[in-house]
Amino acid sequence: MEFSTNELLEAQAHVWNLLLGYVKSMCLKGAVELGIADVLKKHGKPMELSDLMSALSISPTRTDSFRRFMRTLTHMELFAEKPGHEVKYLLTPSSHLLVSGETMNVMSFVSLCLDPMISDSTHVIGPWFKSPKETPFELYFGKGLWKLADEKPEFKKMLDEGMASDSRVVTDVVMMKCGHVFRGLKSLVDVGGGEGTMARAIARAFPETKCTVLELPHVVDSLKKDDSVVNFVGGDMFVSVPHANAVLLKWILHDWNDEECVKILQHCKEAIPKREAGGKIIIIDIVVGATSDPHAHASETQLLFDILVMTCIPGKERNEKEWGRIILAAGFKDYKITPFLGLRSVIEMAQESTP
Repeated sequence: MEFSTNELLEAQAHVWNLLLGYVKSMCLKGAVELGIADVLKKHGKPMELSDLMSALSISPTRTDSFRRFMRTLTHMELFAEKPGHEVKYLLTPSSHLLVSGETMNVMSFVSLCLDPMISDSTHVIGPWFKSPKETPFELYFGKGLWKLADEKPEFKKMLDEGMASDSRVVTDVVMMKCGHVFRGLKSLVDVGGGEGTMARAIARAFPETKCTVLELPHVVDSLKKDDSVVNFVGGDMFVSVPHANAVLLKWILHDWNDEECVKILQHCKEAIPKREAGGKIIIIDIVVGATSDPHAHASETQLLFDILVMTCIPGKERNEKEWGRIILAAGFKDYKITPFLGLRSVIEMAQESTP
């Protein structure tokens, strides 16, 4: 097939754009490390470049370079410009998520994903396809993510903080946008619920719901025992799940392959009553191709995150067909997907009565 010169020049621009994609990530990382969002938030109004540099303790000798840096960040819509005699900068919804004092901030998650322990393993995605190693991470570092995290306390802390940061954001959005899915439940088990961020939010919003967190015994042992809002149970979701009206799986199943997901769902199915008794399973996860985000880049973001998951762990992000396959294999007859949460969706299903 022959291509015209114009087509090839357009293709070059496209390839260059893909080539330089990592620079966008590094600009984001630089913005977080400098604390630009914090300074703009504290200032409370649009800020001139010189004032912003002064507040960030950046030398005037870097003025031209920093202007170019901010020009790129505003093009990326991380910040916005207010035109005038002197351009002034202000926050956008995206940079609001980078304000350290806000409940909904993603700084720890950004730091985790852009740490060399995570990003470096993407260098071997190509060779990994011909490797016997389970993941590119294992090919690059010689061992799996979770094992390496256990050996490196600083990385483990970053991993935990990044996951906790994302959990707080998701929890806030879930309770604002789709809290009704928890209404009327007598009891709920949050499988793999970590420190109980989500379970506490549900218990506070619906005091009539008894909330339990199922976590690995060593995780439960490390938590404070003075929690009167939720109950913590040490156990293994591959063995059994405590009985409850509902089971919540928030960003759990993407960590596992299809066969493992079916086992988890089967144990969850055994833990809940039939549909007419109010039993149900609630999954919060990415459904590739389903999004409430109106921006065109949302689906691409889901695909890219799936590659990151593939790089680090033997899990995957699934489209509706793939979700349907494991849900039906676990013995459920139907399911409902609602893209409430930007890139993520709520999936609900119930256990049918035996005829």
